[in-house]
Amino acid sequence: MSDLRTAVREATARLAAAGVASPEADAVALAAHVLGSDPGQVRRAMVLGAVEPEGYAALVAERADRVPLQHLTGVAHFRRLTLAVGPGVFVPRPETEVTAGLAIGAASELGPDAVVVDLCTGSGAIALAVKDELPRARVLAVEVSDLAHGWAVANRDRLGLDVELRLGDATTAFEDLVGDVDVVVSNPPYIPVGAVPVDPEVRDHDPSVALYGGSADGLAIPLAVAARAAALLRVGGVLVMEHADSQGSALPRALRATGGWADVVDHLDLAGRPRTTVAVRAAAL
Repeated sequence: MSDLRTAVREATARLAAAGVASPEADAVALAAHVLGSDPGQVRRAMVLGAVEPEGYAALVAERADRVPLQHLTGVAHFRRLTLAVGPGVFVPRPETEVTAGLAIGAASELGPDAVVVDLCTGSGAIALAVKDELPRARVLAVEVSDLAHGWAVANRDRLGLDVELRLGDATTAFEDLVGDVDVVVSNPPYIPVGAVPVDPEVRDHDPSVALYGGSADGLAIPLAVAARAAALLRVGGVLVMEHADSQGSALPRALRATGGWADVVDHLDLAGRPRTTVAVRAAAL
């Protein structure tokens, strides 16, 4: 067994050769997971000549096989939260933090007691972030996958955040809230059918139900979810919807064409790519 500095250096090289996008950060994160510490402590331990922890090499091998880092550590960081994730649930992405932020901003402008609904909640990331940052808001969410719903419930209960989670179809959910919602936020499946993701972490490990948008342009499911949002929102309520970077013009155009939305504006993610459309529920439908 080698020293920790050498083990991390060799792990970084192995992950880089395997095509992992952030090999050094992942090598350190895996060491932190095994040691029950954080990356800063790992880097200090490397300087002090600590020994490679048992089990580290096996985790590095799995990561080199492109098992998602979050599946190996069991957690994903999202805004101020640490979420439990694993097989059966979509791993929340950094770009979705922008979507959550736009929903939080919209809800805060509409008042501290805003009603916020998250359609297609997955791990519960967006809904839980909204409740965490707007504690007076009433937050509800729905997820169609029983596996993902289970992860969301576990996250809610562990974090102690009062979010109502339902199991069901986002396109028909919340019949009891029609016309009463202030903000609907959604990160729906939006990958065009046939456009198989390149990254093995996504292609082989994220559930298909969370990926594919149901049509060649990937917009069939997002537009069906948007139609449900239009029914749920009060006039003047706000829709916040994430989309693929290739849909930054198509989704706003499709929403405008329905006649049910005003002030349709698309927003860039932190990498400068089209990512999230925000629209206001108009009087006409």
